[in-house]
Amino acid sequence: MNGDRCRSVLRCGEAASKTHPRFGQTINSKNFSTATLKWPATQNAARGRSVPSEPSPAGSTADPLLRLNKPNRLFTTAGIRQTATARADQRAFFEEFDTFMPTPAISVVMSVFNGERFLAPAIESVLAQDFADFEFFILDDGSWDGSTRIIRRYAEADSRIRPILRENRGLIASLNEMIELSRAPIIARMDADDICRPDRFGKQIGFLAGHPDYGVVGSWSEDIDENGDKLFRTGPDHPETHEELLTAIECGGQLICHPAAMYRKAVVESVGRYHAAFQHCEDFDLWLRLSSVTRLGNIPERLLRYRRYSTQVSSRHATEQQIGTAVAQAAWRERKAGRADPTADLDRLPSIEELDHLFQRPGIARKVREQVVLSLLYSASALRGEGFDLLIRHLRDGGRRSGMWRTVARLVRFGEPGRALRLAATLTTSTSP
Repeated sequence: MNGDRCRSVLRCGEAASKTHPRFGQTINSKNFSTATLKWPATQNAARGRSVPSEPSPAGSTADPLLRLNKPNRLFTTAGIRQTATARADQRAFFEEFDTFMPTPAISVVMSVFNGERFLAPAIESVLAQDFADFEFFILDDGSWDGSTRIIRRYAEADSRIRPILRENRGLIASLNEMIELSRAPIIARMDADDICRPDRFGKQIGFLAGHPDYGVVGSWSEDIDENGDKLFRTGPDHPETHEELLTAIECGGQLICHPAAMYRKAVVESVGRYHAAFQHCEDFDLWLRLSSVTRLGNIPERLLRYRRYSTQVSSRHATEQQIGTAVAQAAWRERKAGRADPTADLDRLPSIEELDHLFQRPGIARKVREQVVLSLLYSASALRGEGFDLLIRHLRDGGRRSGMWRTVARLVRFGEPGRALRLAATLTTSTSP
């Protein structure tokens, strides 16, 4: 893919208030019907897919705004602390709960693990949405900090919140569990450390209602630090249209900010939800799989404040995340070429050295290693960890050396003089292909 073409569709620095004829519709929950959000049957029939039917309304025609901000009598301070038997009780409880509650337009899903530091403002930003017809799943994935107490407090005050409190099972299992329990045809993702703009849900559900061929819509985001102060952006914004997103896949660009995503439940279920093998990049793999069955795009407005800090998952697991991203792209290329996806049924990804065997073709491991190494050259956490060993292996195998002497200097700035010397020695003794 031509680099100029990549840059032309991934524009950066556009104003947050930009208007666009495709993205301008906002819907109010008072006059909204979930019937406009159903995944078209023709889309599924054309692809030969069997998709679970949409949940039907429970028969209530009451204005959903009338039940807002009422105490959540179903969830007391006891909460639902899951054990092996409690999980079955929880499912039965939710089924009974669903029989007398109207079907919401949106199911919001948020997983929390030791997130007390930023959890309250994240929850409040969801509860303050202009579009208020939603249920709000907050799953405490085995936290040992004050997250459980915070979740219980908000659940007692607002009946839209449906808390799940259980042992740790990981983000992917948590997201799939909430998708299964959700009653709405539309699911909105949210993370426990970010902040929604009040009009986020209205703008996104308005877009999906007006564009039945789109299964996923995200938005641009505003980066903030741990104190909530705005960070300066240097990279391109997320692609707007599906065509631009496909080009971004080819270029290795960003696609959709996960906590800013809203998608149709049926289309996500049609591709098997999130795959367990792609830890820390489960969203990227999902977008790639969805790109062949529906259209994806982003509203060119900053509807989410995305928090960046040193202990977030993307920083602590940078190497694993980039390995998964590279393997997901390799699997996407297999599917695009009409070949079987060798990762489809995996619970975990093999090591890079085993990828040639997995894909039944030589050269995959080397290509993945190079892609990972080049993506980690500016990551202090990766170069202090296993990413550095991948870099040395890449160079000893005759991999690309462009910019590596600058990485030596960068390691010194990162406070790793020993690794800087080792990299310099490798550059001196290894040879280019």
